[in-house]
This record gives sequence, C-alpha cells and structure tokens, in this order.
Amino acid sequence: MKQVFETLKAVLGKFEDRLAVQTNQAGNYSLVTRKPSPFPQHKSQPMFFGAVRLGKTYVSYHLMPIYMCEPLEALFSPGLKKRMQGKACFNFKTVPDEQILVELWALTEAGLRRWTGQK
Repeated sequence: MKQVFETLKAVLGKFEDRLAVQTNQAGNYSLVTRKPSPFPQHKSQPMFFGAVRLGKTYVSYHLMPIYMCEPLEALFSPGLKKRMQGKACFNFKTVPDEQILVELWALTEAGLRRWTGQK
C-alpha cells in the first residue's frame, strides 16, 4: 500500500507550486488553496483542495473540485469512474497504470484551473 500512496502523492504533489501543503505525514498528504476561501463559512481560511490518504485496504485520492464543479465528471474514463467512492474520492488497492495516472493529473489540473478561473 505504501507504494500506491507514494505514487498518488507524486501526482498531487506536482501541484505544490500553486497550492499550499496542509499535511505531509506518513499516510496523509493534503493541499489547500494559498488564498483564503471566498465562502463565509470558511472564515477566510484556505480551502481544502485535495489529499492522498493511506487506509487499511486502499489508498484514497480526494479531489474537492470534482464535488464543486460537476462538469469535471465528463473527464472520467470508465476505468477511473469505477474507482470512484462518493462524490470526490477515488480508491486504489494497487498502483494505477500510466493511463490512470495521466488522467488523474489532467483531472487535478482541470480542477485547479476551474478554481483559479483559468478555464
């Protein structure tokens, strides 16, 4: 499972230059926005963007833009869609193949562009 975690962490980690690391511990890695959230309920705190979390039987790749930007779902391949758990999470028991990794990166990039208004 550790190899799965490290592989997925590397995908999300490519966005550290545009986001801020909130947590970087063994089995738990998360990124938040650098700017405060525009939503009053967040009390001007950074907004959670994504995370990779190591569980007992799988590793989760959380991506909040999916939850907030429904059109991003059009970017899912059937292979990625079958790994979806809930509205903004993908679970992996093995290291994903290169196609899924590229797709996760593209989805994460699209989510970040949506959040920053870059389209």
